[in-house]
Amino acid sequence: MRSRSPLVNRLAVVIGAIVLTAIVSMSTTLAVSSSIEGNATAINLAGALRMGAFQLIARSATDDVSNGHASVADRIANYHRRLQNISILRSVPKTSDHPLAQQYQRVTSTWESELRPAIESHQPGTRITNAMVVAVEDYIAEVNTLVTMLEHRTEARIDLLHLIQIISLVFSILIVIALFFDLKNRVLRPLRKLVSIASAVGNQDFSRKANLKGSDELATLGSAFDQMSSELALTYNELESKARQKTEELEISHQALQVMHAASRGLFANHDLCSGAIPMLQELEQLLGIGPIRLFLHDKESAEPVEAITTATDKRPFYCRDHHCNACLVTPEVYDAMPLENNDGRRLLLPIRTPGQLLGTLEVWYPSEKGLSATARRLLETLTDQLATAIFLEKQITEEQQMTLAEERTVIARELHDSLAQSLSYLKMQVTRLRRLNIAGEQKPIHDDILDELSNGLNSAYRQLRELLATFRLKLDTPDLATALRKTIDEFSDRLGKPVVFEYNLPPQTLSPNEEIHTLQIIREGLANAVKHADATDIAVRVLFESPQVRASIRDNGKGLPGGDQPVNHYGLVIMQDRARTLGGKVLVDNRDEGGVEVALTFVPKSRNLIPSESSTA
Repeated sequence: MRSRSPLVNRLAVVIGAIVLTAIVSMSTTLAVSSSIEGNATAINLAGALRMGAFQLIARSATDDVSNGHASVADRIANYHRRLQNISILRSVPKTSDHPLAQQYQRVTSTWESELRPAIESHQPGTRITNAMVVAVEDYIAEVNTLVTMLEHRTEARIDLLHLIQIISLVFSILIVIALFFDLKNRVLRPLRKLVSIASAVGNQDFSRKANLKGSDELATLGSAFDQMSSELALTYNELESKARQKTEELEISHQALQVMHAASRGLFANHDLCSGAIPMLQELEQLLGIGPIRLFLHDKESAEPVEAITTATDKRPFYCRDHHCNACLVTPEVYDAMPLENNDGRRLLLPIRTPGQLLGTLEVWYPSEKGLSATARRLLETLTDQLATAIFLEKQITEEQQMTLAEERTVIARELHDSLAQSLSYLKMQVTRLRRLNIAGEQKPIHDDILDELSNGLNSAYRQLRELLATFRLKLDTPDLATALRKTIDEFSDRLGKPVVFEYNLPPQTLSPNEEIHTLQIIREGLANAVKHADATDIAVRVLFESPQVRASIRDNGKGLPGGDQPVNHYGLVIMQDRARTLGGKVLVDNRDEGGVEVALTFVPKSRNLIPSESSTA
């Protein structure tokens, strides 16, 4: 009857192991001895190839076919057959990746590519050339290596036979010894290990393992203990790793929130994201391992979002107005190493919005191999809320400024109309009454001159007052300066009878409401002069941002200025110059070489800006 106890079956396993050891020893000995059969012949033949090569060289220099000797081709063919002798081929392994097979291939290749062509191309009976000497030396070196490898392989096989015999003897002795100590080791020692493992697990030490071999009851129990301790260790390690990861994320999140909180004060105080947001974004990039970060604004006058700020660029942005600031500038080497589309980077787009209104987009680049954690994404979403609040508040403040400025100008215009305008009208009426008086005598010319001077002065004052009233009543009832200028261009195009050329690339929100009003009025005054006084047929208006200044010009092809200089006592130009001084710039009115006049306004914006951005093309 067959025993079902693995402990009892060990005896049969031991005896079977001894028998198996003997069988394996004899089989491997037979296999190794068969593998080295014929190696001596192969070594002898391979060694003879060296002498044969020298003989070929020597006979090619002395022999002559006419003397009855074998031809060079016959000797080469005979040597080639010796090189491919069956004994040599039997000793070379069949696998192409074996070093001995590769060496035999190199010998054959050297023979075919160097020595054989050198012998065949040599003229029999002539002196041996250096090329033949070099070729035969290379060939002999490869043959020597082949012979050495055959010898080493044969010696290795013999050493392997010795090793197999020794191992078989030792293994048999060990099996016999193990037979006597098996009962002691198979029960007592495994039990001690299991008890020690149980105690270690109770102390949260999962490094101990039973490592019991076999299929008996104790080995099965040991495997269960090992699996249990491994799973417990893995669970503890995972929990510790997750705890450390969460702790690191919380620390990074805390630092990032501190950075955003500190930066929000300056952001809402000076209303300038370019100087307030870039340091904050750069610190976030270092904390989160991301970047570069770019901010795009959605402008009504632009079909595509326009870039507002960037944390890293190798060239100064178009919208930059402070050429002494290098906060976003990096070297080309650093910029090329950043995670971008051409550098294995991934992009995350986050909307910057308030309820019911999309204000912009935050573009975040991060390394594709690292990814973006959920904590980092939440921090970036918090950042977009903060930026949305800043942008919305700035827009609201700008609108309030425009409304306040318009109301103040309306009040001033009303006061001027109700007081000074009526007084001037009354004085003009009195001058008219004086003219109707029939003054005769010697004092008549003097009276007439005085009345003419009063009339001219009143007319000039009244004309200046009308211009002031037009200025104060002018307001931007459009979303921005670009739209207001387009309406003005359309108005004067109708008055001119042909389209006025208009070019505009001023970044949105570059000017304050007051600067926009003055810029618009100066352009209107220049257009009015060109249409009324210059008899122009072509007019071009350009409003360009030449960082860091704004340049507005009105060019016409009219009759130009008398004397080629700026006119004196022209009140419209005087008011334009006064407005330019208010802007901190200047207005130049000059004749053009090709004919006509150019009115050029240049100034550096001084308004408190929210975010300068890319230009919108008109």
